[in-house]
Amino acid sequence: MKRLFCIAIDDEPIALLVISQFCKRIGGIDLATFSDPLVGIEEIKCHKPDLVFLDIEMNNISGLDIARVLPQDCALIFTTAHAQYAIDGFNLDAVDFLHKPFAFERFQRAVDKAIGHIESKRHKLDTKQNAIIIKLNYNNVTIPINDILYIQAEENYIKIIKTDGNSIMPHMNIKSICKILPEDKFIRVHRSFVIPVNKVIRFSKQEVQLTGMQNSIPVGRHYANDSYTILLNNKNNK
Repeated sequence: MKRLFCIAIDDEPIALLVISQFCKRIGGIDLATFSDPLVGIEEIKCHKPDLVFLDIEMNNISGLDIARVLPQDCALIFTTAHAQYAIDGFNLDAVDFLHKPFAFERFQRAVDKAIGHIESKRHKLDTKQNAIIIKLNYNNVTIPINDILYIQAEENYIKIIKTDGNSIMPHMNIKSICKILPEDKFIRVHRSFVIPVNKVIRFSKQEVQLTGMQNSIPVGRHYANDSYTILLNNKNNK
Protein backbone atom coordinates (compact mmCIF):
# COMPACT_ATOMS: atom_id res chain seq x y z
CA MET A 1 0.00 0.00 0.00
CA LYS A 2 1.44 3.37 -0.99
CA ARG A 3 1.38 6.31 1.43
CA LEU A 4 -2.07 7.62 2.25
CA PHE A 5 -2.92 11.26 1.77
CA CYS A 6 -5.54 12.20 4.35
CA ILE A 7 -7.39 15.34 5.38
CA ALA A 8 -8.94 15.89 8.82
CA ILE A 9 -11.61 18.55 9.39
CA ASP A 10 -12.64 19.47 12.93
CA ASP A 11 -13.28 22.84 14.56
CA GLU A 12 -11.64 21.60 17.78
CA PRO A 13 -7.80 21.93 17.59
CA ILE A 14 -7.33 19.30 20.31
CA ALA A 15 -9.25 16.76 18.22
CA LEU A 16 -7.03 17.49 15.23
CA LEU A 17 -3.94 17.10 17.41
CA VAL A 18 -5.10 13.64 18.54
CA ILE A 19 -5.69 12.53 14.95
CA SER A 20 -2.27 13.87 13.92
CA GLN A 21 -0.51 12.01 16.74
CA PHE A 22 -2.37 8.78 16.01
CA CYS A 23 -1.54 9.01 12.28
CA LYS A 24 2.15 9.44 13.12
CA ARG A 25 2.03 6.33 15.31
CA ILE A 26 0.53 4.30 12.46
CA GLY A 27 2.97 5.66 9.86
CA GLY A 28 2.67 5.87 6.10
CA ILE A 29 0.14 8.70 6.31
CA ASP A 30 0.49 12.26 5.04
CA LEU A 31 -2.09 14.30 6.94
CA ALA A 32 -3.38 17.86 6.45
CA THR A 33 -5.66 19.27 9.17
CA PHE A 34 -8.19 22.08 8.97
CA SER A 35 -10.15 23.73 11.77
CA ASP A 36 -12.09 25.82 9.23
CA PRO A 37 -14.51 23.45 7.46
CA LEU A 38 -14.89 25.71 4.41
CA VAL A 39 -11.13 25.76 3.84
CA GLY A 40 -11.04 22.00 4.33
CA ILE A 41 -13.75 21.48 1.71
CA GLU A 42 -11.77 23.46 -0.88
CA GLU A 43 -8.63 21.44 -0.12
CA ILE A 44 -10.56 18.20 -0.59
CA LYS A 45 -11.87 19.39 -3.96
CA CYS A 46 -8.40 20.46 -5.10
CA HIS A 47 -6.30 17.55 -3.86
CA LYS A 48 -8.74 14.60 -3.69
CA PRO A 49 -7.36 12.79 -0.61
CA ASP A 50 -7.52 9.04 -0.15
CA LEU A 51 -9.21 9.39 3.23
CA VAL A 52 -11.06 12.12 5.13
CA PHE A 53 -11.55 12.30 8.91
CA LEU A 54 -14.62 14.42 9.48
CA ASP A 55 -16.33 15.86 12.55
CA ILE A 56 -20.11 16.28 12.32
CA GLU A 57 -21.23 19.16 14.53
CA MET A 58 -19.10 22.18 13.63
CA ASN A 59 -19.71 25.91 13.62
CA ASN A 60 -22.08 26.97 10.83
CA ILE A 61 -21.86 23.66 8.95
CA SER A 62 -22.60 19.97 9.42
CA GLY A 63 -20.07 17.30 8.56
CA LEU A 64 -22.96 15.36 7.07
CA ASP A 65 -23.36 18.09 4.44
CA ILE A 66 -19.64 17.97 3.67
CA ALA A 67 -19.81 14.19 3.32
CA ARG A 68 -22.46 14.49 0.63
CA VAL A 69 -20.10 16.42 -1.66
CA LEU A 70 -16.94 14.37 -1.16
CA PRO A 71 -15.28 12.93 -4.29
CA GLN A 72 -16.65 9.48 -5.08
CA ASP A 73 -13.35 7.64 -4.56
CA CYS A 74 -12.63 9.27 -1.19
CA ALA A 75 -12.94 7.04 1.90
CA LEU A 76 -14.62 8.65 4.92
CA ILE A 77 -14.32 8.19 8.68
CA PHE A 78 -16.55 10.28 10.92
CA THR A 79 -15.02 11.46 14.22
CA THR A 80 -17.63 12.95 16.53
CA ALA A 81 -18.80 13.15 20.11
CA HIS A 82 -22.41 12.73 19.01
CA ALA A 83 -23.23 9.03 18.70
CA GLN A 84 -26.79 9.74 17.54
CA TYR A 85 -25.44 10.51 14.07
CA ALA A 86 -24.02 7.02 13.54
CA ILE A 87 -26.87 5.82 11.33
CA ASP A 88 -26.71 8.97 9.22
CA GLY A 89 -22.97 8.47 8.86
CA PHE A 90 -23.21 4.91 7.61
CA ASN A 91 -26.04 5.88 5.25
CA LEU A 92 -23.47 8.18 3.63
CA ASP A 93 -21.18 5.18 3.06
CA ALA A 94 -18.72 6.08 5.81
CA VAL A 95 -16.09 3.40 6.30
CA ASP A 96 -16.28 3.82 10.06
CA PHE A 97 -17.70 6.02 12.82
CA LEU A 98 -15.39 6.98 15.71
CA HIS A 99 -17.12 8.18 18.86
CA LYS A 100 -14.97 10.69 20.77
CA PRO A 101 -12.94 10.21 22.82
CA PHE A 102 -11.50 7.19 21.04
CA ALA A 103 -8.39 5.18 21.88
CA PHE A 104 -5.49 4.63 19.51
CA GLU A 105 -6.37 0.95 19.02
CA ARG A 106 -9.90 1.86 17.89
CA PHE A 107 -8.52 4.54 15.58
CA GLN A 108 -6.05 2.08 14.07
CA ARG A 109 -8.83 -0.43 13.37
CA ALA A 110 -10.78 2.27 11.55
CA VAL A 111 -7.75 3.23 9.44
CA ASP A 112 -7.04 -0.44 8.64
CA LYS A 113 -10.64 -0.80 7.54
CA ALA A 114 -10.30 2.30 5.34
CA ILE A 115 -7.07 0.97 3.81
CA GLY A 116 -8.84 -2.28 2.91
CA HIS A 117 -11.65 -0.27 1.34
CA ILE A 118 -9.19 1.86 -0.66
CA GLU A 119 -7.11 -1.15 -1.78
CA SER A 120 -10.21 -2.95 -2.97
CA LYS A 121 -11.19 0.00 -5.13
CA ARG A 122 -7.70 0.36 -6.52
CA HIS A 123 -7.40 -3.33 -7.30
CA LYS A 124 -10.77 -3.29 -8.99
CA LEU A 125 -9.71 -0.35 -11.13
CA ASP A 126 -6.20 -1.67 -11.87
CA THR A 127 -7.38 -5.06 -13.04
CA LYS A 128 -10.11 -3.53 -15.23
CA GLN A 129 -12.56 -6.15 -14.05
CA ASN A 130 -10.52 -8.98 -15.63
CA ALA A 131 -9.12 -10.20 -12.31
CA ILE A 132 -9.39 -9.69 -8.58
CA ILE A 133 -6.55 -9.37 -6.10
CA ILE A 134 -6.97 -10.86 -2.64
CA LYS A 135 -4.82 -11.39 0.45
CA LEU A 136 -3.75 -14.98 1.05
CA ASN A 137 -1.25 -15.74 3.84
CA TYR A 138 -0.10 -12.10 3.81
CA ASN A 139 0.52 -12.15 0.05
CA ASN A 140 -1.44 -10.56 -2.80
CA VAL A 141 -2.86 -13.20 -5.14
CA THR A 142 -4.32 -12.33 -8.54
CA ILE A 143 -7.22 -14.50 -9.70
CA PRO A 144 -8.51 -14.08 -13.26
CA ILE A 145 -12.29 -13.63 -13.29
CA ASN A 146 -12.73 -16.38 -15.88
CA ASP A 147 -10.97 -18.88 -13.59
CA ILE A 148 -13.65 -18.63 -10.89
CA LEU A 149 -16.31 -21.35 -11.00
CA TYR A 150 -18.11 -20.27 -7.82
CA ILE A 151 -17.47 -18.95 -4.32
CA GLN A 152 -18.74 -20.51 -1.10
CA ALA A 153 -18.78 -19.21 2.48
CA GLU A 154 -16.86 -21.38 4.98
CA GLU A 155 -17.30 -19.96 8.52
CA ASN A 156 -14.65 -17.18 8.80
CA TYR A 157 -13.29 -17.93 5.32
CA ILE A 158 -14.52 -18.16 1.78
CA LYS A 159 -13.67 -20.95 -0.63
CA ILE A 160 -12.98 -19.85 -4.20
CA ILE A 161 -13.46 -22.87 -6.44
CA LYS A 162 -11.64 -22.55 -9.76
CA THR A 163 -12.51 -24.04 -13.12
CA ASP A 164 -9.42 -26.28 -13.01
CA GLY A 165 -10.72 -27.99 -9.87
CA ASN A 166 -8.35 -26.26 -7.46
CA SER A 167 -9.50 -23.90 -4.72
CA ILE A 168 -8.15 -21.32 -2.30
CA MET A 169 -9.48 -20.14 1.05
CA PRO A 170 -8.71 -16.52 1.93
CA HIS A 171 -9.63 -15.21 5.38
CA MET A 172 -12.53 -12.94 4.37
CA ASN A 173 -16.31 -13.13 4.35
CA ILE A 174 -18.63 -13.40 1.39
CA LYS A 175 -19.80 -9.80 1.75
CA SER A 176 -16.21 -8.57 1.37
CA ILE A 177 -15.55 -10.61 -1.78
CA CYS A 178 -18.77 -9.30 -3.32
CA LYS A 179 -17.43 -5.76 -2.99
CA ILE A 180 -14.42 -6.45 -5.21
CA LEU A 181 -16.14 -8.67 -7.79
CA PRO A 182 -17.49 -6.95 -10.93
CA GLU A 183 -21.22 -6.53 -10.34
CA ASP A 184 -22.15 -7.30 -13.94
CA LYS A 185 -20.36 -10.67 -13.90
CA PHE A 186 -21.26 -12.20 -10.52
CA ILE A 187 -24.42 -12.57 -8.47
CA ARG A 188 -25.09 -13.79 -4.98
CA VAL A 189 -27.73 -16.51 -5.14
CA HIS A 190 -27.56 -17.68 -1.53
CA ARG A 191 -26.19 -16.45 1.78
CA SER A 192 -23.32 -18.88 1.20
CA PHE A 193 -22.86 -18.82 -2.61
CA VAL A 194 -21.74 -16.37 -5.29
CA ILE A 195 -21.66 -17.47 -8.92
CA PRO A 196 -20.43 -16.10 -12.27
CA VAL A 197 -23.35 -15.31 -14.56
CA ASN A 198 -21.62 -16.56 -17.70
CA LYS A 199 -21.14 -20.09 -16.31
CA VAL A 200 -24.84 -20.73 -15.64
CA ILE A 201 -26.32 -23.33 -18.03
CA ARG A 202 -29.67 -23.95 -16.31
CA PHE A 203 -31.52 -22.11 -13.57
CA SER A 204 -34.73 -21.82 -11.61
CA LYS A 205 -35.78 -20.02 -8.46
CA GLN A 206 -34.59 -23.00 -6.41
CA GLU A 207 -31.21 -23.89 -7.94
CA VAL A 208 -28.66 -23.14 -10.66
CA GLN A 209 -26.51 -25.48 -12.68
CA LEU A 210 -22.99 -24.35 -13.63
CA THR A 211 -20.94 -25.59 -16.54
CA GLY A 212 -18.59 -28.41 -15.56
CA MET A 213 -20.50 -29.23 -12.34
CA GLN A 214 -22.64 -32.29 -11.62
CA ASN A 215 -24.22 -30.88 -8.47
CA SER A 216 -26.39 -27.77 -8.53
CA ILE A 217 -26.01 -24.63 -6.43
CA PRO A 218 -28.98 -23.83 -4.16
CA VAL A 219 -30.78 -20.50 -4.52
CA GLY A 220 -31.82 -18.89 -1.24
CA ARG A 221 -35.40 -17.69 -0.89
CA HIS A 222 -34.22 -14.15 -0.15
CA TYR A 223 -32.20 -14.06 -3.42
CA ALA A 224 -34.57 -16.03 -5.66
CA ASN A 225 -36.47 -13.27 -7.45
CA ASP A 226 -33.49 -11.00 -8.12
CA SER A 227 -31.29 -13.90 -9.22
CA TYR A 228 -33.94 -15.27 -11.55
CA THR A 229 -34.52 -11.87 -13.16
CA ILE A 230 -30.79 -11.24 -13.71
CA LEU A 231 -30.19 -14.70 -15.18
CA LEU A 232 -33.26 -14.46 -17.42
CA ASN A 233 -32.15 -11.08 -18.75
CA ASN A 234 -28.66 -12.43 -19.35
CA LYS A 235 -30.08 -15.40 -21.28
CA ASN A 236 -32.31 -13.18 -23.42
CA ASN A 237 -29.43 -10.84 -24.23
CA LYS A 238 -27.13 -13.57 -25.53
